[in-house]
Amino acid sequence: MRNSVFDRLSCVFGDEEKPVIVKEGDSVAINSDLTEIKDGDVIQWWFGNTVIAEINKRANRFTVYDDVLDGRFRDRLKLDKQTGSLTITDIRTEHKGFYTLEINSVRKKTFKVYIRGRRLVSVKEGDSVALNSGLTEIKDDEIQWWFGNTVLAEINKRTDRFTVYDDVLDGRFRDRLKLDKQTGSLTITDMRTEDAGVYERKINSRITDFFLAVAEEISVKEGDSVALNSDLTEIIMHYDVILWRFGNTAIAEINKQFNRLTVYDDVLDGRFRDRLKLDNQTLSLTITDMRTEDAGNYILQMRVSDRYSIKAFRVSIDSVHCCGSTEAVIRLVLSALVGVATVVLLVYDIRSRRAERDQAHIHTSET
Repeated sequence: MRNSVFDRLSCVFGDEEKPVIVKEGDSVAINSDLTEIKDGDVIQWWFGNTVIAEINKRANRFTVYDDVLDGRFRDRLKLDKQTGSLTITDIRTEHKGFYTLEINSVRKKTFKVYIRGRRLVSVKEGDSVALNSGLTEIKDDEIQWWFGNTVLAEINKRTDRFTVYDDVLDGRFRDRLKLDKQTGSLTITDMRTEDAGVYERKINSRITDFFLAVAEEISVKEGDSVALNSDLTEIIMHYDVILWRFGNTAIAEINKQFNRLTVYDDVLDGRFRDRLKLDNQTLSLTITDMRTEDAGNYILQMRVSDRYSIKAFRVSIDSVHCCGSTEAVIRLVLSALVGVATVVLLVYDIRSRRAERDQAHIHTSET
């Protein structure tokens, strides 16, 4: 049976660790295994050596310390007031590690949180895309490639079986899947918009996600603005998180759970500072004063529960080269010279014609 978005196993007491596996960007609930907090209980949640949440039932105090560790957990921690369980939302790679539940300074439970890898891939419609296995050679590995809840291809090196299931999903991928028998990488040819989505690579027990998007091509002049349209006429309420990325970097986000709309224009050394605008209604993103370094892939990622919708844009910059001051002076001088030359030729032409008429008049008079 496949792993769910995150595995929730019963925790053990003492020094043993309970592994918790979660996808980057999802939420994870770490269970206290209590059905109810008693009146005298004092409960603390630790991340490494730092307290991040605390319950004192006697004082009726429920506290999350989400500003610790440079605000790493800001707006991401939730305490269940009945059981003391801790939920971490929108989890990132910096949240992986050891979490300890301490009850009345006596009982302890330790969890080790692992973050599953996630990669963004953008491709032009009609092109091919290779989803890499990360292996140089298959040994005794078992490899599976999934699209959503459907197996597309699998490899069992022990039985020397290499199989693509291109007749699944009503034959959507028929004759378009290729497995590399040396590395296990999967190639999809002739990409179509309906192929966009989340692909999973499972090698033995290791899982990596690929966000695959078919990009819309946009060209914009340097210095102009570009609007990346979400195609939403209004904020769709069933989406938990809507995220704009430039490459792998988040640049704007709306989190419905916290009613928060944020632009991260200080990322990438402040490249987008004061140039990002989110439409409050449709969540389309506008970037002003486009520059050459802004060219690249922009991804719109919309999540509800563990399902994703993805839209991508490949933006190119049409540079407008303006001449420098020296070149401008040279061009001005050349234009002036051309103008002078034109006047000289015009005066010469007038004088020549006048001379011809005078000569003709003299000739007529003599006759």
